[in-house]
Amino acid sequence: MMLNTQGWLGCAIVTVTVGMGTVSARSAGQNEPAPAPSIVDRFLAPDDQPLVSYRAFRRLTASTRGGRLRATVEAWTTLDPEKGFAFEITKAEGSAVIRRRVLIAALEAEQEAVNSRDAERPSLTRSNYDFLGISGDRDHLMKVDVRPRRKHVMLIEGSVFLESDSADLVRLEGELSRRPSFWTRRVRVVREYRRLEGIHVPVAMRSAADVLVVGASSFEMTYEYAVINGRMVTHQ
Repeated sequence: MMLNTQGWLGCAIVTVTVGMGTVSARSAGQNEPAPAPSIVDRFLAPDDQPLVSYRAFRRLTASTRGGRLRATVEAWTTLDPEKGFAFEITKAEGSAVIRRRVLIAALEAEQEAVNSRDAERPSLTRSNYDFLGISGDRDHLMKVDVRPRRKHVMLIEGSVFLESDSADLVRLEGELSRRPSFWTRRVRVVREYRRLEGIHVPVAMRSAADVLVVGASSFEMTYEYAVINGRMVTHQ
């Protein structure tokens, strides 16, 4: 029996394609000073230098059946304000089924999501999420728990980890708020971010799932940027 592995892994990668939302500030009283913005307010504020274009080398790896089936795909990916997202595969090895149904399917799913009118639907905004307790983290980051305001396969329940000074998103981790398929019991995702050439970008993503019949399955993707917003990247 062939399982639709494209379903859960393709969805997982789209789920953690996070957009930076905007929040309307509340108007302060005429004679009262505006309250200092919280770290969540600063995180949700529009970025002064948003990511609009890039060229990046990606390496995608996935395994299933406890690691017995495994595959890797390497590809150049580009984002263009007019042409959208595109990819060119340079190397593919391992299980043909995983390459086609998981890794290439994940790139195709991202392409469809970015190029569609609903590209911002899963973004971290107050319309999609409740931002709950804030606490310190062992990595000297601020941890903010997030809970989706509705159950959806492109929204996660978990936490964001923010730099206390800049409120930059460093890491997002949690589980899909709704299973992407009958076969998938749970999907946990972790995505990491950094600021390169002054631009906030994703640099790594991992997901793990418990899939009926085939057992533990995993997915990992890393980014190596060559150009961001038209500027050559000097330090990765």
